[in-house]
Amino acid sequence: MNKNTQRWAAALVIAALVVIGAFAWYSQRRTSRFIQSTTPTLFFHGGGSSYHAEEHMVNAAKKAGVTKTVLRADVSKSGQVTLHGTMQRHAINPIVEVNYQNNRQLDFQKHGEWAGNVVRALQQRYGIKKVNMVGHSLGNISIIYYELQNGRNPRMPQLQKQVDIAGHFAGLNFAGLPAAIRQPQGLKLAKDGKPNKMNATYREMTKVRQVYPQGQVAVLNIVGDTGHGTDGTVPNVSSLSLKYLVASRAKSYQVKVFHGKNAQHSKLHSNPAVDRALIKFLWEK
Repeated sequence: MNKNTQRWAAALVIAALVVIGAFAWYSQRRTSRFIQSTTPTLFFHGGGSSYHAEEHMVNAAKKAGVTKTVLRADVSKSGQVTLHGTMQRHAINPIVEVNYQNNRQLDFQKHGEWAGNVVRALQQRYGIKKVNMVGHSLGNISIIYYELQNGRNPRMPQLQKQVDIAGHFAGLNFAGLPAAIRQPQGLKLAKDGKPNKMNATYREMTKVRQVYPQGQVAVLNIVGDTGHGTDGTVPNVSSLSLKYLVASRAKSYQVKVFHGKNAQHSKLHSNPAVDRALIKFLWEK
């Protein structure tokens, strides 16, 4: 091998080492932003929807370097859970996309039961002890009713972080809805988030104030405002009524309001600004 060939070979080796080193540094820098936790985060979709509505947020987390592990939990109309995918024992920040086959169920107790079934399935297969939850629209009901049914059950995995997106806790004002779900006319909130009027389901949800774990759960309430105090589907006053349900017992409670066309109800779960807020709240150190 002549000297020129040797020089070229040496230069190529050095260049390769530089590229490998830079890639390792970049990968380490990306992952070092995030907590290295084995706690899974469950995503619950809204009414009439499916796990596909969760994919934009989940893919944003994957692209940012939060996790490499994504499972899907299909829930049949009878509440049976089928897990798709695998999670290694020490998987970092795993995500579970929950998919309800009955996506228009208005019996809110069922949402709590189904969420509980998903958590138990993960517990039995992977031995999880903690869980984070993210809900959009009707998906938020799964979180509240999971806590109503399991908040004082030490045998169930305990909620650590909760993200509520466009929740309709105090009701919706669509015509034709059952009175138990419909938002009362003239709804206003006190400083602590308590509505001046309550429908039957909200009154039932207030029981969570006694079972929600004290000082344990960090809560982020995401609200969309496209103008006139609504995200185009859910009045902001209904979303903000979450405060009365959980804030007095939560570890922390914060609200982020998003504006503009991407703050519309069905666009919030594909809004890049919402993605960034989720990632920062759930996983950044």
